[in-house]
Amino acid sequence: MRIVRAALSGPHQDPDRPGALALLSDLIWAHAEAAHGLEHVRAKPAGQGVDLYLFLRAVSETAALDQARALLDGARAPLRAHGYRTAEPRPRRPHEGTP
Repeated sequence: MRIVRAALSGPHQDPDRPGALALLSDLIWAHAEAAHGLEHVRAKPAGQGVDLYLFLRAVSETAALDQARALLDGARAPLRAHGYRTAEPRPRRPHEGTP
């Protein structure tokens, strides 16, 4: 399993307000297909929005990044409808701690 971090910039309101993090996680799940290999999503408030940690079944880091990009591309319109924009996903680095 690989972990990919996707940063979402979003509304200036508190991303930790009740339901906001769950909504983002649900949007990702709603657009996940078997080919994305999604196992788990964790949303955490971050400086400029929300960090999404995507836990993916993938054979390599490159494959995990490709899968994450495809998943986020599919969810882009609904995320924008709620005021969030996606940045390029990247592998979670060990020094970033546990998501």
